[in-house]
Amino acid sequence: MDAALSEVTVDSTLVLLTVEEAARRLRVGRTTCFSLIRTGKLESLLVGGLRRVPADAPAAYVARLRTEQRTA
Repeated sequence: MDAALSEVTVDSTLVLLTVEEAARRLRVGRTTCFSLIRTGKLESLLVGGLRRVPADAPAAYVARLRTEQRTA
């Protein structure tokens, strides 16, 4: 499979994302994504000791960010 195609392909059936997948959706690095999680800006859960991000959390973060920037 072409690497560019695999980055564009998103499995809409996923309920939880890895931190790396969430970072890719936000177009930020893994470290930045962990920082967003640590500060509570990006929702995440622990599932059996693994950090996972709800599939709708990246979009919710962007929506909040847009609202904050509009009112600032």
